[in-house]
Amino acid sequence: MKRPTLKFLVDVGVGKKVEQFLKSGGYSIISVREINPRMSDEDILNLADKDDCIIITMDKDFGELVFRLSMKHSGVILLRLEDATGSEKVQLISSILKEYSQQLPNSFSVYQNNKFRIRKINKKPL
Repeated sequence: MKRPTLKFLVDVGVGKKVEQFLKSGGYSIISVREINPRMSDEDILNLADKDDCIIITMDKDFGELVFRLSMKHSGVILLRLEDATGSEKVQLISSILKEYSQQLPNSFSVYQNNKFRIRKINKKPL
């Protein structure tokens, strides 16, 4: 079986169950929780871009960093969920990966109100 090629940086609010699910699926992940739970959003974006990881977050501030401040990134998945359990987040991420994995790199994606929107963003040259 071929290993997945997508890499993820999982933000603190997303939770350990999602991290474990991704690891068990063969994905390479970076856990903000394990590195520094108080890491700034800017530092998270920079680390994820440097390591070519897609950020999975529940923090809507990433939208401002990507769109208003034009910060470089390798992809963001913003989960706008209220009171979701870890198992519900895992189920959602699993569905997103099955349906949209090819479209996630270099995109800003938002899940909200049972809808998933993907906006492709061209990376800026170095």
